[in-house]
Amino acid sequence: MRYATAIFELADEEQGLDALAADLAALKKMLAESADLARLVRSPVFARDQQAKGMEAVLKKAGAGDLTRRLVLLLAQKRRLFALTGIIRAFEDLLAKHRGEVGAEIISARPLSAEETAELKRTLKAKLGREPKLELHVDPTLLGGLRLKIGSRMIDSSLRTKLDSLRAAMKGN
Repeated sequence: MRYATAIFELADEEQGLDALAADLAALKKMLAESADLARLVRSPVFARDQQAKGMEAVLKKAGAGDLTRRLVLLLAQKRRLFALTGIIRAFEDLLAKHRGEVGAEIISARPLSAEETAELKRTLKAKLGREPKLELHVDPTLLGGLRLKIGSRMIDSSLRTKLDSLRAAMKGN
């Protein structure tokens, strides 16, 4: 995405990649947790100036940096604020590639302990040859085990999947 590439290059020039990454991660979290904020960002009902004022207040309260503020206000002015989550995702991908990291989404039946997370990270680093950036989620319907997504690859060792496979085999499907 061109906005993500542009903001990445600007932050890299200004040696502000870490600060921008922290701002965008906080903004991503706020968007996921607040239905009102998500509605402000996605809804075409709000005028440009309403979106800009609302986002300005959110960014000020969050203590966001100038580059983050300029990006969000530009998106509001261009009526592209709805693309913010995609831009954040694309920026995170660019940053991970720049740092030599690989993104890994871990879905577990229960929250993983710090030791389990560290062991999983060590194992993935040994297998992938790159530093994994883990995104942890909990899905109690898995019953046990893990689902691991790395790029387009998925490894499913969840108890739910094993039980479903056994059920299908017993039915003769």
